[in-house]
Amino acid sequence: MSVKEVLYTAHGHATGGRAGRGASSDNKVDVTLSVPKSMGGDDGPGTNPEQLFSVGYSACFLGALKFAAGKEGVKLPDDSKVSAEIGIGPREDGGGFGITAALTITAPGVEKAVLEDLVQKAHIVCPYSNAIYKSVDVKLSVA
Repeated sequence: MSVKEVLYTAHGHATGGRAGRGASSDNKVDVTLSVPKSMGGDDGPGTNPEQLFSVGYSACFLGALKFAAGKEGVKLPDDSKVSAEIGIGPREDGGGFGITAALTITAPGVEKAVLEDLVQKAHIVCPYSNAIYKSVDVKLSVA
């Protein structure tokens, strides 16, 4: 898949791997990274790539949901929310590690059938969903 026109490019870097530090080039993001105990780490004070991915995917998917709602003439409430669960573990085929993704979407006051339709449309246009298409089985649920 190619991009017709790049509208924005983020620049970031990491040092020390999963137990190091990560930052954006403009220093708006500057985080300590720690390895969770379940992955053999010390569960230190820092975040990890899966937490960062869950926040990014949640924000991106909510943006896509707002876009889809706008095209359908549906007003989403201000307290609409996307929660992401991102898991990591060894792949079944033994070829390294893979991730899992489950999104839960809440939009109080929006009819469930309408929201489910918007969620499917958002999943088609969301850049994160497109980036992991065919490599991660994303579970979508409407609360």
